[in-house]
Amino acid sequence: MLQKRWDKSRLPSRHVTEGPDRAPHRSYYYAMGMTEDEIHQPLVGVATCWNEAAPCNIALSRQAQSVKKGVAEAGGSPREFTTITVTDGIAMGHQGMKSSLVSRDVIADSIELTMRGHCYDALVGLAGCDKSLPGMMMAMLRLNVPSVFMYGGSILPGRFHDRDVTVVDVFEAVGQHAAGKMSDDDLHVLECAACPSAGACGGQFTANTMATVSEAIGLALPGSAGAPAPYEDRDRFAVESGRAVMALIENRIRPRDIVTRRALENAAVVVGATGGSTNAGLHLPAIAHEAGIRFTLDDVVAIMRRTPYIADLKPAGKYVAFDVFRIGGIPVILKALFDAGLLHGDCLTASGRTMAENLKDVVFPTDQDVVYPVSRAISQTGGVVGLKGNLATEGAIVKIAGLKQLRFEGSALCFDCEEDAFRAVQERAYKAGDVIVIRYEGPKGGPGMREMLSTTGAIYGQGMGGEVALITDGRFSGGTRGFCVGHIGPEAAVGGPIALLRDGDRIVIDAERGSIDVVLPEAELAARRAAWKPRKTDYQSGALWKYAELVGPACFGAVTHPGTAAETHCYADV
Repeated sequence: MLQKRWDKSRLPSRHVTEGPDRAPHRSYYYAMGMTEDEIHQPLVGVATCWNEAAPCNIALSRQAQSVKKGVAEAGGSPREFTTITVTDGIAMGHQGMKSSLVSRDVIADSIELTMRGHCYDALVGLAGCDKSLPGMMMAMLRLNVPSVFMYGGSILPGRFHDRDVTVVDVFEAVGQHAAGKMSDDDLHVLECAACPSAGACGGQFTANTMATVSEAIGLALPGSAGAPAPYEDRDRFAVESGRAVMALIENRIRPRDIVTRRALENAAVVVGATGGSTNAGLHLPAIAHEAGIRFTLDDVVAIMRRTPYIADLKPAGKYVAFDVFRIGGIPVILKALFDAGLLHGDCLTASGRTMAENLKDVVFPTDQDVVYPVSRAISQTGGVVGLKGNLATEGAIVKIAGLKQLRFEGSALCFDCEEDAFRAVQERAYKAGDVIVIRYEGPKGGPGMREMLSTTGAIYGQGMGGEVALITDGRFSGGTRGFCVGHIGPEAAVGGPIALLRDGDRIVIDAERGSIDVVLPEAELAARRAAWKPRKTDYQSGALWKYAELVGPACFGAVTHPGTAAETHCYADV
């Protein structure tokens, strides 16, 4: 007689595995080789963003097999499935980048539908590229079944001319090449050397920023985000993640027990402390939205402004994620911040322990200069700050890590799409003192809120990174450096002030004061606003049209549905 270890009376999978009415459903599981015991155990979704689009995702299938082993060892039945990714490094610099941010919500939606449709009881999610990390975490909170997140790991650093390089060096090399500062041969050698292994971009760009967030917010096991993708250490953490999710089922610990307001504050602290990607200003509010918590761009940047910058990481610094792993991983960063009283130690994590308990035995290494103690911070202000003013009443965001000047005043040079701006940069049709304006690239206006790394990388490669500023209602790659202001809201597509700018307008950006303004009388702005007319995009059908119809403003995370605050029932309780 079958001995059931698990009481499934409160688990979603009871709807597909229990009782005589579910005989047809069970027949499908028998068809896939499952035993009777396995059918009556908790069904655990093991979701990955594996694909052959880019190195970020290529190792995820291997790691998923180790997750499944851990689930099975702990008495669960793993059910593997995959979802999409759009990899920014491949999508960058052309119309494909319009798909990138949209993919975050498609990832969350597709995981939700798979989990709902098959009544899985828990979720282990593995992701490797920029939008797949927040997309996976958003799905966990939306479903609120016991969940563990695991990063697929960063790429190993490349070597070029006896220095470590990343893909951002290649983007900047395009500008150097266009300016006659790099030969064809050197550009080819660099492109062949920059990405030597599986894994996501190596600096503290968006993928590694959100991987750091996964540990800080508590959805990932301590230390799990550190090892590079090719390392066998990742498989050990994958097994442990599988076991951990079974413990969460047993103890009825769910993602909304973990991702509280205080946990979100911890995440924002870590982004600021590491000079992380400005995209965190989108993704943290979107994750909070799935937890039913109002946590906006204003909240994120307020925390970052008061957070010391302690990690000397690319693009502003000199080290990459592998160097953080080498000194002990993300727990070292968390330990430095916790010891300085900057983290909430009482937050629950996926380990079943609190942040303070996780960090109890972590020793901060003093024989390294990758991460500094707070007492010797690189700067007392976090690497990312917010701006507001008559050009951005809903706010904007800028990465100041590595900037030598925090104020810029110049003349507007306006472009209504990234392609036109990039062409002007390649042709050197700009000058020192210009504020390059790229508009109609917001969530609705793009649609899709493109990143501008091709343009910013080319500017930096031409040696003009400190001579111009760039502002946009679109986004920047986590690899962008220079005086680059993104997420300007309201966006141009809804008549925001950025749509009203004309060539030659004086723009003042002051990151120390947190302001961004155009020097124009309000009467002139009002007259321009009255004359402004909405623009149509070329996307009047398909997924991008649908996204433009649904998406909200960047300051709230560019989300596409009402969120948990409007929820009348939770999937985990069906």
